[in-house]
Amino acid sequence: MIEIALSNVDKNFGFKKIFDSFDLEIISGEKVGLIGPNGCGKSTLFKLITKEEVPSSGIVTTRKGAKVGFLPQMPMLPNENISVSEFLSSSFEEIYRISKEMRLLEYEMTNSQNEDMEKILNRYGVLQQRFDDLGGYLIDSKINEICNKFGIDSELLERDFSKLSGGEKTIVCFAKIMLSDPDILLLDEPTNNLDIDTLEWLEKFLQNYTGTILMSSHDRYFLDKVATKIVLIERGKSEIFHGNYSYYLKENEKRILSEFEQYKDQQKMIDAMKKKIKQLQEFGRKASPSGESFFKRAASIQKRLDKIELLNKPETAKEIPLNFQMTNRSGKQVLAVHDLNLSIDDKTLLEQVSFDVLFKDRTCLMGENGCGKSTLIKHIIDLYNGESHDGKDIKIGSNVLIGYIPQVIEFDDDTKTLLEVARKTFNGTETQLRSSLAKFLFYGNDVFKRVNMLSGGEKVRLKLFELMQQNINFLIMDEPTNHIDITTREVLESALSEFQGTILFISHDRYFINEIAKKVLYVEDKNITEYLGNYDDYRNTKEKQLSLSKGKVR
Repeated sequence: MIEIALSNVDKNFGFKKIFDSFDLEIISGEKVGLIGPNGCGKSTLFKLITKEEVPSSGIVTTRKGAKVGFLPQMPMLPNENISVSEFLSSSFEEIYRISKEMRLLEYEMTNSQNEDMEKILNRYGVLQQRFDDLGGYLIDSKINEICNKFGIDSELLERDFSKLSGGEKTIVCFAKIMLSDPDILLLDEPTNNLDIDTLEWLEKFLQNYTGTILMSSHDRYFLDKVATKIVLIERGKSEIFHGNYSYYLKENEKRILSEFEQYKDQQKMIDAMKKKIKQLQEFGRKASPSGESFFKRAASIQKRLDKIELLNKPETAKEIPLNFQMTNRSGKQVLAVHDLNLSIDDKTLLEQVSFDVLFKDRTCLMGENGCGKSTLIKHIIDLYNGESHDGKDIKIGSNVLIGYIPQVIEFDDDTKTLLEVARKTFNGTETQLRSSLAKFLFYGNDVFKRVNMLSGGEKVRLKLFELMQQNINFLIMDEPTNHIDITTREVLESALSEFQGTILFISHDRYFINEIAKKVLYVEDKNITEYLGNYDDYRNTKEKQLSLSKGKVR
């Protein structure tokens, strides 16, 4: 059964065309992952389905009677300060309104005259039936069931919704949607702000969900675990791949190679036709006045040429051909942490923590949100910059030159253009600077963008450019893949693979961790445990440890 269908849809915003004869069908039970660069139209697609936007032309339909639950990137949050419990209960406003009216009628029954009783009873009967149809008698059990599934305990229910973390708000908003028993789930970047433990829970929940899911995500690991179909939005059209993200990668590469061969063949044919037209016209001029037949043949070929539907040249993956100059390498011991205690305000984050980072290590700091990862990184950076002098527990090695990409990237003056910011750290001519920026995928008028108008991915690339000029040998990054699309993540991975120094980074992006990390430092219960390998290696080790502990218990 078709749950969602878009047929020949165009969508324009002013001079910008988002969709061009866009087609898509989603069948009952499918779990569809939407991918494509930022700005390709993923959020617009959700708005078309929910009727928040209307197409410029074409048809958008959902199955008649289907309940749709939509979790946008930025959920509409309540204006007033309400508890989580009150926020969840607001899903049943009609039921509570009916319940309130029923109580008033019950009061009237005990005080009314006989002549009004029949009218009151009739009204009460109508309300009671509606209350039953809406599941009014099951509200409490339904809320308890959803809270149990989503890990929302009694303490969280009483907390002020406005004071929740970003990840907690996402989970609570998702729970509220599920209270309506949707047949179709629309999830726009549901993995934003979630730590790895919550991501793993969400994956299992969606894997077991029996309805239909349409989701956009830059989390490739998440798409591998949940999606059964991938829709690539490219140049306003859809490309369908019946599998998860890894399947899409393989098939898309084959598609691009095939399309490139078709494009080359067409270009050869067009060149041959143009050459033939030119040759026939030349023959016609030389044979004048009896060369009319040559001109007719040339015109016939030109007509055929004009009717050819030109193929677009396939877009290939972009890479940053970086060459990190590292004339000054660090010593073997890059960072030594010994019996570190770390607190923020009155909260203890780490107790008696020790670990080492050695030359060429690629280490990922993992752990739940709020466990102290970013605070630890900031402490190291402050010590390096001389802003903190308490270095007895942290030793930075000899000849270490740190480059830092924070979670929120800022520049000295964000009103300046990208070119002006880049010039501050670059030693060379204007032509050489423009050429170097092109290696970071900043072309043409891109360099004249104001820094405060750059996307998350552009800021990451500009910060990398600055660090490249500083001859760093120790790169520290705090959630570098936040708010950047898949293409930019792949560009960043490619760039980091060429870096010959040491890397320490925080990330919840498990695909990125698998590509970059050779060691994991997991922060838990105010301690740090070291695991060799990447994310998958860490998971395998944890599962083996869990299996052994269960065996011992038996």
